[in-house]
Amino acid sequence: MKIEKFVTGIISTNCYVVSNEETKEAVIVDPAACPPSILNYIKEEELKVTAILLTHGHFDHTMGIGGFLEKFPVPVYVHEKEEDTLKDPALNLSGIYTAGFTFSDVTYIRDNQVLSLARYDFLVLHTPGHTPGGVCYYVEKEKVLFSGDTLFQGSVGRTDFPNSSMSDLVRGIREKIFTLPDDVKVYPGHMGETMIGYEREHNPFV
Repeated sequence: MKIEKFVTGIISTNCYVVSNEETKEAVIVDPAACPPSILNYIKEEELKVTAILLTHGHFDHTMGIGGFLEKFPVPVYVHEKEEDTLKDPALNLSGIYTAGFTFSDVTYIRDNQVLSLARYDFLVLHTPGHTPGGVCYYVEKEKVLFSGDTLFQGSVGRTDFPNSSMSDLVRGIREKIFTLPDDVKVYPGHMGETMIGYEREHNPFV
């Protein structure tokens, strides 16, 4: 598995292009925007994009969807409890920073569902709190977790937004994320990467 990070969008969101170096299949995680740098990378690496994964529906993780779908008409996956967030600019916060953004052409997923994409199994871990339908994607074979805005390096996602809950967020991290092996590498929605073991020992919020 090859993971290429692009920091993009107006709130410096981590967008990941996750590819299988053997098959050249790829998945895009949290497209905040659709800049030429990502499109050029996909072209140069001769990747075949097969899906877009959303960790949650906030605008800074979703506003690039349209640009990618113009180039790659692929399924967009998001947890079923994010429907309201995606469809309401007040809930996805786009009404604060932009003229408003909504999106509805998605495939809804559930907790513990496994998405087989690019020859990898992405396990859906529902971790509400930042948003009602926030998820992390865990690829056990590769010891990789895409945590969105659930868990950061030394921090956690904000819970002062509509429909947020700090108690839900902490519970989800403790019960579903901190039960993973210490050597699982965490790729968050903002800031740098970290490890499960480090966060379990040092994260002051959990």
